[in-house]
Amino acid sequence: MPDLLIELFSEEIPARMQARAAEDLKKRITDGLVEAGLTYAGAAALSTPRRLTLALEGLLAESPTVREERKGPKVGAPDKAIEGFLRGAGLTRDQLEERDTPKGAVYFALIEKPGRTAEAIIAEVLDATVRNFPWPKSMRWGAGSLRWVRPLHSILCILSDEEGARVVDLDIDGIAAGNTTRGHRFMAPDEITVTSFDDYTTKLKRAHVVLDPAERADAIWQDATNQAFASGLEVVDDKGLLAEVAGLVEWPVVLLGSIDEEFLALPPEVLQTSMKEHQKFFSVKNPKTGRIEKFVTVANRETADNGATILAGNQKVLSARLADAKFFWENDLRVAKSETGMNVWAEKLSNVTFHNKLGTQAARIDRIVALAREIAPVVGADADLAEQAARVAKADLSSEMVYEFPELQGLMGRYYAEAAGLPQEVANACEAHYSPLGPSDDVPSEAVSVAVALADKIDTLTGFWAIDEKPTGSKDPYALRRAALGVIRLILNNDLRLSLAEIFAKGYEGAEAADLLSFFHDRLKVFLRDQGIRHDVIDACIAMDGNDDLTLLVKRARALEDFLKTEDGGNLVQGFKRANNILSQAEEKDGVEYSYGADRKFAEDPAEIALFEALAAGEGAISSAIEAEDFAAAMGGLAALRAPVDAFFEAVQVNSDNQVVRRNRLNLLSDIRKRCGQVADLTLLEG
Repeated sequence: MPDLLIELFSEEIPARMQARAAEDLKKRITDGLVEAGLTYAGAAALSTPRRLTLALEGLLAESPTVREERKGPKVGAPDKAIEGFLRGAGLTRDQLEERDTPKGAVYFALIEKPGRTAEAIIAEVLDATVRNFPWPKSMRWGAGSLRWVRPLHSILCILSDEEGARVVDLDIDGIAAGNTTRGHRFMAPDEITVTSFDDYTTKLKRAHVVLDPAERADAIWQDATNQAFASGLEVVDDKGLLAEVAGLVEWPVVLLGSIDEEFLALPPEVLQTSMKEHQKFFSVKNPKTGRIEKFVTVANRETADNGATILAGNQKVLSARLADAKFFWENDLRVAKSETGMNVWAEKLSNVTFHNKLGTQAARIDRIVALAREIAPVVGADADLAEQAARVAKADLSSEMVYEFPELQGLMGRYYAEAAGLPQEVANACEAHYSPLGPSDDVPSEAVSVAVALADKIDTLTGFWAIDEKPTGSKDPYALRRAALGVIRLILNNDLRLSLAEIFAKGYEGAEAADLLSFFHDRLKVFLRDQGIRHDVIDACIAMDGNDDLTLLVKRARALEDFLKTEDGGNLVQGFKRANNILSQAEEKDGVEYSYGADRKFAEDPAEIALFEALAAGEGAISSAIEAEDFAAAMGGLAALRAPVDAFFEAVQVNSDNQVVRRNRLNLLSDIRKRCGQVADLTLLEG
C-alpha cells in the first residue's frame, strides 16, 4: 500500500488561518478519496507560514471494482421509461436481464464499475480541493483564474511504496505537480527533491524548516522560558500569542530584549497589551514585583550577529510604541487627578450612542446607577458607594488609553479611580463590573462590584428584551446569553437571595419579565448540565414556586439530583409515578378530584395502614425541612416513604370492587402525590 504526500507551497499564509486550512485540506482530500473508494490507514495535516502539508499512510493502490444491481421498469413498459433506465445505468437493452417477480416480469441491470488507480483519483480530488478551497479570503494573481490565500508557487504530490516514489500527474492552472519543495526563504531557498514523508521532514529540518506547528511552539516556549529564567524572570503565559507566533516563523529564533527604563513605570497590562497587539512580543516579568521588565521576540532566521541587529530594530520600534502609551497614560492621569476627575469622561459619553433604540451610554449609565442602588441592599453593599461606582465604572471609555486599547476598559478605570482618590471599592468595581465575561472568568465577590456588575448586565438584558432584540438560533449579536450566564454565576457564586422578577421590573421599562425569566432558566439548564445535573431535574424544580430565586432553585435541584442517585430515590420516584398514573386515570374516568384526604378507618391491609402511618409521620418533617430550605433533609423524609409505598403496591389493589375502599385508596395516592410534590414536580422527571 503506497503512502501519499501533498504539499501546497505558497507565499506566507496568515497565522490565524493556518490550523483551520490544514484541517480543511485533510478533510476534503480524505473525504474525496474515501468517497471514490480509496481507504487509508492514517492521515496527518501540518502547516508552516509557506506550506500546507498532508501525509496519508496505507492508501489503497486502486479503488475496488463495484458491482451494483438495479431494478428497472416492468417488461412491456413504455419505451421512454426503458430508455431512461438504460441511460441512467449506462447499458444497452440487450444487457438487461428479465426476472419474474410477484408483480410480474421486471428488467434488472447489473452495473459494474471497474476500479481506478490511486493516481487518477488523487489527481481528480486534489484538483477539486485546490480550486474550491474554503479560505476566509483569497486572491488571484497574474493572468490565471485560480484563487488562493496568497500566490501558490508549487504543488508537491507523490505516491511512495517499496518500489520508490512517483509523481501524480496533475496540472492546476499551469502549476504542474512535482516531487520538489523549497526550504527556508533566506537560509535554504534552493529546491529540494523528496521521496517520502520521512525524507521530506528530514530534508526540511536540514533546510531550516520545522514542519510541525506544535514543535515550533514548544521550541519557542522552552527557549523563551530558559532565557528569562537565566535573568531571574519569567515569561507571561499567553497560549493564543504562542500559537500565533508559531504561525509566523518556519525556523524560530528566540531573542530576549530590554525595555527602556522610562517605560517600566507603565501599568504591566499596558506594556503587555501594547507589545502583544503591535509587535507580537511576549512580556517578561519580575516574579517578585509583577513588573514587566523585558520582552521576547521570535525571529525567523539565524544571523551572524546572533540576532543583535534584529533585536536593536525591534527595541527601537517598541520604544516608539511605548512612548505613545506613556503619553496616553500621563494625559489620562492628569485628567483623573483634576478637580472634575473621571466625571468629565462620564459626561462625554452623552455623545456616544449605546444603541439607537436604547439611547446613549450616558443614559445607560443613569439606568445602571438607579439599578445598582436598588440591588445594593440585597447584596450587602453600601448604596451610596454602589451609585458612585456605577457613575464612573464606564468613564474610562472616554480615556485616551482605552481609545487606543479597547481591551483595557475596566482595568484602566480601576487605575484612574485609584489615582483620583476614589474609595477602593469604587475603583475595584470599575474593573470588576464587566465580569464574568465567560464560563471560566473570575466572578466578583466584593459587594459593590457585585451590585454594579448585576446592574450592568440586567440593564443590558431588560433593554434588549424591551426592544425585542432577543437571541435567535445561533445568532446573539449583543452577547445576551453571556450576560445571562454572568448574572447566574454572580448570584450562585455569591449565594445571593434575590427575586429576579422583582429586579427585572426595576430594569428597562417594557421588558417582559416572564419571558426573560424563561430565558434565564434555559441558560441555567446549560450551566447546571455541565456540572452533571440532569435537565429534567432542573425542570422539576423550575416548576415550583420561587423559581426566580436562582440560589433556592439550584439548592433544590442539587438535593434532588443527589436523592435520585440513591436506591431509595429512584424507587420512590417510580412509586410516585405509578401512584400518579393510577390517580390521574381514575380522576379522568370519574370526573372528580381525589384530594380530600384518606381516612385510616377504611384501611383493610397492614401495608395500607403502614403507609398511612408513614405519610402522617413524614408530613411535618418534610414541610419543616422545606420551610427551612434544608432540601437534603426533605429528601431524607421522602426516602422514608420508599419502603411503605413499595409494600403498598405489592399488597394492595387500588381499584377495589368496594367503592368506599377504592375512593379511600385513591385519596391515599393523592396524599403520596402531595407529599412528594412538596420537593419538586416529579411528573417532569424522565424514565
